[in-house]
Amino acid sequence: MCTRVLWPDAGGSVVVGRNMDFHMDLLTNLWKMPRGVNRSDGAGGELTWSAKYGSVVATAFDLIATDGMNEAGLAGHVLWLTESEYGSPDSSRVRLSQAVWLQYYLDMFGTVAEAVDWTERTQVQVVELFDPTGHLVPKLHLALSDASGDSVIIEYIDGVARVHHDAGYRVMTNSPPYEQQIAAWREFAEAGTPSALPGSTLASDRFIRASYYLEQQRTPESAATAMAAMFSIIRNAAQPFRAPEPGKPEASQTIWQVVADQTRLRYAFESTTRPNIVWVDFVELDLSSGSPVMKLDLVGRLALEGGLSGNVSYQFTEVDEAETRVVEAGMQALEFVAQKRDEFARLVAMVNQATRGASRTPPR
Repeated sequence: MCTRVLWPDAGGSVVVGRNMDFHMDLLTNLWKMPRGVNRSDGAGGELTWSAKYGSVVATAFDLIATDGMNEAGLAGHVLWLTESEYGSPDSSRVRLSQAVWLQYYLDMFGTVAEAVDWTERTQVQVVELFDPTGHLVPKLHLALSDASGDSVIIEYIDGVARVHHDAGYRVMTNSPPYEQQIAAWREFAEAGTPSALPGSTLASDRFIRASYYLEQQRTPESAATAMAAMFSIIRNAAQPFRAPEPGKPEASQTIWQVVADQTRLRYAFESTTRPNIVWVDFVELDLSSGSPVMKLDLVGRLALEGGLSGNVSYQFTEVDEAETRVVEAGMQALEFVAQKRDEFARLVAMVNQATRGASRTPPR
């Protein structure tokens, strides 16, 4: 599920791109989140905050921030990592639900260094979402980069945050954990055999391929050329449409791509099923405290013919009270289910066991 690539010296810009690979449509829309919005941790409410920075985020089901950038040029991306283990929820620790994990960083920090300092100081615990229908529990890791080109990869292994902070950490995919990905790339680079560039859709192969093509880039002639070059790199790491592999949502087709200029504050989005590129220029947005939360309806308005295209900065619409209540109810449901994760897990196991037992009972 996904590839993220950071290009910190793109002709005067810092440019980042990512693919979203998943086995189903996430009904992604873009949301404009102004400064001053009040939020809680989605895991019990012990941590509350008021957004210091405005942001634009790409969501899953209008509930979960999966990708985005704030007005300081901090960009963040949530990707799948099967090895993620966050530990049992601990009420004595600072906690963040997966639903708001990325949003907190975009709300509160302008640089990677600030985000790293807070993460290491608080040892924040990420609380998993839980799907009571028995589908997979999300296993996620987080990449952040800022307008200076600094980068960090945050992974949770055995309940502990592993913070990989280095401006040289420019590519992230999925399994295995990051230190193993870096070791494999260094081994390939030292071998000096580009003819052996791996071509499969495995996360480890996408990591090497994206790293290789990033190193081959020439200085772009313009900001537009830099973004086009980034699109070319992440498209090369994209996954084709195909039947998903059972139990592996990360081994799925690419459903959309994002490229962001963190210097000029432009955020571009492309769907693979309705491939018109749209972009948002932050200079044209009102992110001031007190301005409304607004949504760009990609699900309803992005179309191959006659739909949105180009600059859509003025196409956001205010979210009405009814939709706000629906989103708030959805977030409350996610928080409740996360808090009752173990109880739901036991219930699902009991139902599955009973179903299997019934299927083995011969008809009378």
